[in-house]
Amino acid sequence: MEKIQLKSSARNLEADRAEKLNQAGQIPAELYGHNIANLHITLDRGEFERVLRKAGESTIVELTAPDGQVRNVLIHDVQRHYLSSQPIHVDFYEVKMTERLTATVALEYVGESKAVREGGGTLVKVLTEVEVECLPADLPHNIEVDITSLTDFDKAILVKDLKVSDKVDIKTDAEETVAKVQPPRNVEAELAAEAAPVMDVSQVEVVGAEAKADEEAAAENEPKEK
Repeated sequence: MEKIQLKSSARNLEADRAEKLNQAGQIPAELYGHNIANLHITLDRGEFERVLRKAGESTIVELTAPDGQVRNVLIHDVQRHYLSSQPIHVDFYEVKMTERLTATVALEYVGESKAVREGGGTLVKVLTEVEVECLPADLPHNIEVDITSLTDFDKAILVKDLKVSDKVDIKTDAEETVAKVQPPRNVEAELAAEAAPVMDVSQVEVVGAEAKADEEAAAENEPKEK
């Protein structure tokens, strides 16, 4: 697997304000992890965006700390500007290569569904990611979902159908639906149903009540035997 590398510089919290760094094409960031002290760093925005496109949030990145030490990290959280969508702050999580971790991995849909191609259905992607547990070195960048098995509208792909290495455990419920194909809408039938006359139940109830009242009145007017 190709190593993804990223360099960082030290950040002075008092002098290196986030707004000033962003204006200079830099991104403030935090590096933290189990039993390690938080590290305040800065990144080159262009370099980070290149790494983010390649690694996403489920691939190990070799982050060179300001002291020159290489840390194995995951991109844990990326905050973006509400207007430009540019990254304005990043959190990295340092992992230990000998300890299993839990992470979310994106699903990548591949192939072609017969139910979509010939049946005119619509592919419904119920899940876009799943949770997995494994060693950092075994963490997949993504998991492929082959939709060629969706040959009709009764078929569905479940979490238990996903193919992963035996070194990776999927923690998401095995019976949860990943994808299915929704049948095309029958517009004519829907319009016909909307145009069908609707019985006024209130009138039926009223007529029934009036009939019952007439019967009771007739019974009262019948002559009584002496």
